[in-house]
Amino acid sequence: MISLVTGASSGIGEAIARSLARERGAQLVLVARRADRLQTLAEELGGATVIVEDLTDAGAPARIANQVEAEYGRLDLLVNNAGAAWRATFEEGGWANVRRHMELNFDAQVRLTEALLPLLRRSAPSAIVNVASTAGRVSRAGSGAYSASKFALAGWSDALHLEEARHGVHVGLVLPGFVATEGFPQRELVDNRFTRRLVSTPERVADAILQAGPGGKAERYVPRPYWLAAAARTLLPRVVRRATGGSKVLLVTRTKADELP
Repeated sequence: MISLVTGASSGIGEAIARSLARERGAQLVLVARRADRLQTLAEELGGATVIVEDLTDAGAPARIANQVEAEYGRLDLLVNNAGAAWRATFEEGGWANVRRHMELNFDAQVRLTEALLPLLRRSAPSAIVNVASTAGRVSRAGSGAYSASKFALAGWSDALHLEEARHGVHVGLVLPGFVATEGFPQRELVDNRFTRRLVSTPERVADAILQAGPGGKAERYVPRPYWLAAAARTLLPRVVRRATGGSKVLLVTRTKADELP
């Protein structure tokens, strides 16, 4: 199986690359900006194609698609994982903060998918897994721009699934909550025995991505109980607004340090 993972040099991206590498016959394409970390990971995995790109660059999707086409001639799984978050209220960050979130967390994923979709269709049955966030279902003060980008990714994923099912391309969605990563250790939550269960690991998110892969589940929350927050947002919006209004903790799984790792 030929799999392409974006944001592969650390965190969730690195974890899913390691998980995929354990699959029989796996061949990986690792995409990120940090060449040294990608090369090190590729060597540890016993070999992989390394593509060093900034996904916000206008020419990146075409270059990636051309290289995958030239080297493999097919693509079985695309994992759109790269992303970042910059905390700010709308008053503080304004449209500029919304724009940079949308550019990276939504536009870049859509543009790369567009470039690779013909190859995915020719390789069917194949799959796309978009890594959104629980913040793409429940927003909080200070994370509106991030949530907007993830809400967009989730909504687009649902529509894309309906459109591509007839072409044999499955579209899965993974929505992590709090995840302890290199750039966002979640120390405040992990150190508290009452909240540490709210925090998951990149490895558990990787498992969810595999479950949402070819022929898999439509949607997975990590940790799983986070779906309750999304359900409550739909059924009890006023209650959820009150519950989330006073907390300083954000439903954000990435930081600037994780931007296109």
